[in-house]
Amino acid sequence: MKNNPFNFTPPATARPVKPREDFGELEATELYCSECGYAVPINKFLLLVLPDGDRYEYRCKHCGAKVGDKIDRSGQFYGILKG
Repeated sequence: MKNNPFNFTPPATARPVKPREDFGELEATELYCSECGYAVPINKFLLLVLPDGDRYEYRCKHCGAKVGDKIDRSGQFYGILKG
């Protein structure tokens, strides 16, 4: 009897799947701007250095509208206030 091509079972010798850490921290280069109406290059600004992380704001390079923000817990300023 042939195997059903839509019913895939991995071989018994397959390695166990564990989560990958490749995309633990992403850095945006373009975000959607509601003022411009399309994805635009962004500028990243440090707003605050907080004990729980550095707060950044993303702004559109064309019109300057805020398009997002981020708290970075692994940045260069993280840990200055901690301790």
